[in-house]
Amino acid sequence: MGSRKKQMADAIKEAKKHVAFAKLNNCPTSPRKMRLVADLVRGEKVEHALNILKFNQKEASGRLEKLLLSAIANWQAKNEDANIEEAGLIVQEIRVDGGSMLKRLRPAPQGRAHRIRKRSNHVTIVVGAKNNTQS
Repeated sequence: MGSRKKQMADAIKEAKKHVAFAKLNNCPTSPRKMRLVADLVRGEKVEHALNILKFNQKEASGRLEKLLLSAIANWQAKNEDANIEEAGLIVQEIRVDGGSMLKRLRPAPQGRAHRIRKRSNHVTIVVGAKNNTQS
């Protein structure tokens, strides 16, 4: 029984070797604005995704470009012997979740107050080799 568990653990470790991720927490941009840019690169090849992010004018694209470069570096650290061009890396998953919210009050007419919510988000990018994905 112990050898079977070891074989399963080795198989899982080998499968995880072909994917890498990077996280960006508490980014001071609203999740809705970040998702607009994230939807552009989901499922794209890494080289194409970097070009999209580099030439996009939205502020969120600069942050995502830096995060994608970090995920690529993490993949390269796991696979020193592999070549990025030959592996055919793709953006397997990109997830934008809501983060903490700064709540402020702004004075409004007739003694009222309006609430202002300054939103933030958490982004997770998973990159992996195209020839090793299970779809």
